[in-house]
Amino acid sequence: MTELPIVQVTGAAAGTREWPTRDVTDEALADPSWRPLPFVEFALKFHGRCNLACDYCYMYEMADQSWRDKPVAMSREVIDQFALRLGEHLRAHTGETCGASVRMHGGEALLAGADQFAYAARALRAAAPPEATLRLVTTTNGILLDDEELLDTFREHRIGVTVSLDGDQRGQDRHRRYANGRGSHDLVMRGVEALNRPAYRDLLDIVLCAIDLENDPLATYEALVATGAPAVDFLLPLGNWSSFPPGWNGADGGTAYADWLIPIFDHWYGTVPMPAGVRLFENIMALSLGGRSANETVGLTPFQLLVIESDGTIELGDALKSAYEGAPFTGLNVFDNALDDARLLPGVVARQRGVAGLSQTCVDCSIRDICGAGEYSTRYRAGSGFLNPSVYCADLAKLICHIRDRVLTDVGRLKATRATRATGTTAKAG
Repeated sequence: MTELPIVQVTGAAAGTREWPTRDVTDEALADPSWRPLPFVEFALKFHGRCNLACDYCYMYEMADQSWRDKPVAMSREVIDQFALRLGEHLRAHTGETCGASVRMHGGEALLAGADQFAYAARALRAAAPPEATLRLVTTTNGILLDDEELLDTFREHRIGVTVSLDGDQRGQDRHRRYANGRGSHDLVMRGVEALNRPAYRDLLDIVLCAIDLENDPLATYEALVATGAPAVDFLLPLGNWSSFPPGWNGADGGTAYADWLIPIFDHWYGTVPMPAGVRLFENIMALSLGGRSANETVGLTPFQLLVIESDGTIELGDALKSAYEGAPFTGLNVFDNALDDARLLPGVVARQRGVAGLSQTCVDCSIRDICGAGEYSTRYRAGSGFLNPSVYCADLAKLICHIRDRVLTDVGRLKATRATRATGTTAKAG
């Protein structure tokens, strides 16, 4: 393994002794079977402000408030420097990865305007080596999607679109509102309709929904599917053992979030043909059958994501902003550091070591390889850090067991039916 510098973290996160600490990196480096993986996903904070004031936003409403000290928008100087670092990283890891995914994010990324998207797409594609596949995507609240110039730019530069939508009008407008309290549903639907025009329909990638227990689960699912997206996903609200998610009743043995999701799974799984994929369910099904998860929400998929803030600073995943002030901090930036410099940070190593990065409770769990301890930020507990099961432990266990058991039962029936048919065919032939 190529020797990497171990970067010392300074600043807001440097004084904490919560797990993971430098010992995690030292232990990993002492393991001859382990090597750090390259980064293959990047989130660019393309625009640091938003035209909505969603009351659950991890960026503006949770523990980390570092957005206040960041530029409103990412400059072209930062874009160019990140492009240089990205090309450098992909060339250094030819053979380890076939490419990368870059997501233009916010705030509300579309506030940056069509020209900035076009500039970034050209810069990033020019910097990537010819053998590397570069996937460009943006995440938006959908309000500005009726701008034809933006849509034409996305089509020209092959930029996929992810839309955040919390369901029907009542569900959407409960939290995803303007600062004056006005709901956003009608304007978002106008944007989705524009995206569904024949010229732009292929751009729609996935619709993301933050779960609200007050919303009807099946009505929410139907509203998401009605967008025409090929896939949808349900996101557990960001919370942890020191700041419980809304409506969470795990302390009393409850499983409110599993109870909300299971009716959707049963309806979705029983619908033929399925109108859209549901990423969370598909990941659990794949893991139950011995496959892999496409992201870190469940399973032991290693962490390979970096966030590039609007000022060029390099941070770890956005969900960490829900834990404590400075949780995503690395002390690195694209002007002074190669992307490789982040590979031996304890917060990266801990999430690339699989079972070795889990609490003993999770190591001993029968569904460990399917659950993977849940999304990393939801494991946080002040005083001990992230070496805990997810605050959604009971919910995940109930949901996973329900999906696993139903899928494995159906697979067993299918195998038995095929065996019976094969036996009958052999008997007739005899």
